Amino acid sequence: MKSKLFIVLSGAALLLSSCGKNKVADAGTKPVSLLNVSYDPTREFYIEVNDVFTKQWKKDHGQDLRIDQSHGGSGKQARSVIDGIEADVVTLALSLDIDMIHKERDLLPADWQKKLPNNSSPYTSTIVFVVRKGNPKGIKDWGDLVTPGTQVITPNPKTGGAPRWCYLAGWAWGRRAFSNDEVKVQDFIKKLYQNVPVLDSGARGSTTTFAQRNIGDVLLSWENEAHLIEKEFPGQTEIVYPSISILAEPSVAVVEKNTAKKGTTAIAKAYLDFLYTEAGQDLAGKHYYRPRDPKIAEKYKSIFPAIQLVNIDEEFGGWVKAQKTHFADGGIFDQIYVPK
Repeated sequence: MKSKLFIVLSGAALLLSSCGKNKVADAGTKPVSLLNVSYDPTREFYIEVNDVFTKQWKKDHGQDLRIDQSHGGSGKQARSVIDGIEADVVTLALSLDIDMIHKERDLLPADWQKKLPNNSSPYTSTIVFVVRKGNPKGIKDWGDLVTPGTQVITPNPKTGGAPRWCYLAGWAWGRRAFSNDEVKVQDFIKKLYQNVPVLDSGARGSTTTFAQRNIGDVLLSWENEAHLIEKEFPGQTEIVYPSISILAEPSVAVVEKNTAKKGTTAIAKAYLDFLYTEAGQDLAGKHYYRPRDPKIAEKYKSIFPAIQLVNIDEEFGGWVKAQKTHFADGGIFDQIYVPK
């Protein structure tokens, strides 16, 4: 039987419920559907969010609501919206991908991050290591990933959000390890990717490669995905927290031009607002995302060890600069990576 973690949910999946009893302009008795275009490892989280939200919406408004899900590498998902997939909301791995939806199609405003608290990032995550049970290669920190014979599983930073967070977290460690000698840091990153036997397009693909196909010694993983692997493959893996990682802030936004056309703007806004409620934050913690709400974060503090986290703006000058320097065509990643 195929593991639940790897059951492919069709480009759209299941239902979610709403928050609050506020009346909304586009609520009525006619059934309505929303499409949430998201990144790879949020499937399980949004299945439960959608279930809770849709039931509450029905109770409060008497309206049947269906919320479909689409998942893939964050960059590819943003491109699908740019190319015409009529998402009502996007919940992507990094703000840059949502910025591209504005820049290339103007489907949402330039100031979309000001529409919701915490720069429209309702929960956070980070990058951790997943190793085989007993950690046979003795992997403890980033420097161990370049040991000859160590196979590292991580996705392609040209197509996904998680792999860009992974790459930059490794770069931040390298700066400290090599006293900001950027030549040595670049050489370290080059050696790391020479140890990558399979460069999947997104985080869930790399999870499948590591946990289901049993390839590799260590997986660079979203923190929440690492916990899901432990649940699905008990006794087979361990989570290792490196000395330093990166504060990952997945972003959410209403695709306003799409919702205006479909008449779903108010419902889409209520859906994203729900993520900031205590109920939504509790679901985030339950699915191993780090809640923003201090009260809910306290509830889950035993799950999330303290770790030094660098900030994308302070460490790399923001996503626009990081993208241009490292991941754009001809950038550093293209210079150092030779496809196998």
